[in-house]
Amino acid sequence: MLEISGLGGLILLVLDIWAIISVVGSGASTGRKVLWVLVILLLPLLGFIIWLIAGPRAARA
Repeated sequence: MLEISGLGGLILLVLDIWAIISVVGSGASTGRKVLWVLVILLLPLLGFIIWLIAGPRAARA
């Protein structure tokens, strides 16, 4: 099993937090936001990669 620790784990944590903030600020429906946040939390590395490819983006002001 892949173990992420140390600096790599900290970087992944920061990227996941950034992704979650972006999802919450997006214009997606509440249900889709909840699903995206769950994917990112349950699958930190894979969820972040999937979000980069297909996730909702934060609304531009």
